Amino acid sequence: MNFQTEAEQDCYQKVVDWLPKICDRISNPVAQQPIFSLQFGSATVLVEIKLSRELEPVIYIWAYVATDVEVRSDLLLYLLKQNDIFRFGGFSMADDGDIKFHVSLLGASCQESEFKLALDEVLDSADHYDDLIVERWGGRRAADALFDI
Repeated sequence: MNFQTEAEQDCYQKVVDWLPKICDRISNPVAQQPIFSLQFGSATVLVEIKLSRELEPVIYIWAYVATDVEVRSDLLLYLLKQNDIFRFGGFSMADDGDIKFHVSLLGASCQESEFKLALDEVLDSADHYDDLIVERWGGRRAADALFDI
């Protein structure tokens, strides 16, 4: 794997060391990229090591919540209001209506406990909001879309 900085490599190694303590279903979906896929029941969480513009490592933890959701102003307002209550992360939406929940952590200073808390927040939020969003605004739960259920 090619790293742009030593700090990026150090951050990657930290995450590599932490993940087996948290989850036993880990894969690397993109060869030679610092991306991990973690399977928790029907939920899939991705962990990526990215560099900021300042070349500082960032741990980006995210999960799809729902896909093919009709973009409506009441949905956008709801997601924005929900973002206010989260400790670490928040929702985002792509133009095609795919909704993600994500958290970004500073990689160099991140501690294992902080990483675990953020990972739990992504997992819990994706699991809680998928049914709620699909029931109210349509689309499909990301877990169903990923497995074509």
